[in-house]
Amino acid sequence: MVDVSEELTIDGALTRWSTPDRAGLPLLVLLHGYGADENDLFGLVPYLPEGITVASVAAPLAPPWPMPGRSWYSIDGLEGRSSASVTVAAEAFLRWLDEARQDAPAVALLGFSQGAAVALQALRLAPASIDTVVTLSGYAADGALPHDDRLKELRPHVFWGRGTNDDVIPEARILHTADWLPAHSELSGRVYTGLSHSISEEELGDVHTFLTKWLERTASA
Repeated sequence: MVDVSEELTIDGALTRWSTPDRAGLPLLVLLHGYGADENDLFGLVPYLPEGITVASVAAPLAPPWPMPGRSWYSIDGLEGRSSASVTVAAEAFLRWLDEARQDAPAVALLGFSQGAAVALQALRLAPASIDTVVTLSGYAADGALPHDDRLKELRPHVFWGRGTNDDVIPEARILHTADWLPAHSELSGRVYTGLSHSISEEELGDVHTFLTKWLERTASA
């Protein structure tokens, strides 16, 4: 298990980019879930709006053998899903973002499961650096952070989608997120009947609409 005080590093060489020519384009960053990797969410690119750069990042940790892929933080043991672990992962992501965003006029994050928790935590740590977040089958970490009151003022746009049959995220974390997000964001949310811990085409249609509105706000700013 990684010590939560340890600084993590994201290997930027593993990042997948939708286009090599990203000058001046809004940036959407994909953060995958536990046991996946940078290739997992990259398959969503055809479902996303045009006119953006998409980057799919590889999480910094390897989960315990024999689990494949990568992870943002441990989900096992005493530190499993701890807020401190989520913060350490979000801080590593923000260091990557500082270098990778270049001249992007706006930045949005789309995270699934673990990646969604890290995306929301990154927004909380650096609200001035991130415009909007799509959180799919994820949750907001417990505890307070220094910029939470600032989020109440800024009210960034957040989309939260999850399925009725998702038995992966503990109920207590769903209840906390349902209380926390409306107080700290301009929330768009939908619960998809019959959906498990996964992403459906219906959900992707809603995500496309949400991100299109983000681009419209960016263009008019």
